[in-house]
Amino acid sequence: MELDIYQHNGAPAGRTVALDTAVFDVVPNDHVLWLDVRRTQAAARQGTHKTKERGEVRGSGRKLYRQKGTGMARVGNAASPLRRGGGRIFGPRPHQYRVRLSKKVRRNARCSALSYKAREDAIRVVDPLNYESPDTRALVSLLGNLELEGQPVLIVTASNRPEVFRSSRNIDRVVVREARNVSTEDILRARILVCEEDALAVWSNLWASTQSN
Repeated sequence: MELDIYQHNGAPAGRTVALDTAVFDVVPNDHVLWLDVRRTQAAARQGTHKTKERGEVRGSGRKLYRQKGTGMARVGNAASPLRRGGGRIFGPRPHQYRVRLSKKVRRNARCSALSYKAREDAIRVVDPLNYESPDTRALVSLLGNLELEGQPVLIVTASNRPEVFRSSRNIDRVVVREARNVSTEDILRARILVCEEDALAVWSNLWASTQSN
C-alpha cells in the first residue's frame, strides 16, 4: 500500500511512500487491542484511594453498654462498622492497578490498530514538521488543507518536537505524540493519523521484526 506525501502546508508533495506490510497489513487481533488499552488505562489510575477501617477511626474503645441484660443486641465500641461514624468494612486500600503484558503482545496491539487505520484510509503522511518556534497558525492551516478541522487527529513526529507540541495546545481534539511513545489507545482514539514520513520508518524499526517472528 502506498500513500501520498503532503508538504507543510498540506499541498501534495508529488511523492509517495510504501507502508511496511509487517506493521500496517497484519491480521488485527481485537482481544490483544483490548488488553493493551486496558493496560494503558490501568496504569493511569493513581490508586491512592483509602478509607478508615475499624482500627483507624478516632474515638474511645470502651464498650458502649454491657453485653447482657439490656434486651438489646450486643454491641462493641463506637468504631463498629455497624454504627454511624464507625469504620468501613473491607474499605479500599492504596495499590497499583498494573496489568502486565509481554513486549510482543504490546507490539502486536499497536500493529493491529495501525492496520485498522490503513484499511480505513485514515493515515496522512507529511514532510517533517521542522518548526523553529511554536506556530499554531501553520498547524491549523495544515489540518485545514487536509480537511481535518474539528476531527480527532493524532500527529505523530519521528523525534521529540516540542515546537509542534506547543503549536497544538490551543487546537481542540489534536494530540501530538513521538512515534516511539504512541500507544494503542492513542491510535484508536484518533480518527485520522497525521504522520511524518520518518515516523513510519521508526515504527518499522521498532515493530516489524517482532511481527515477522
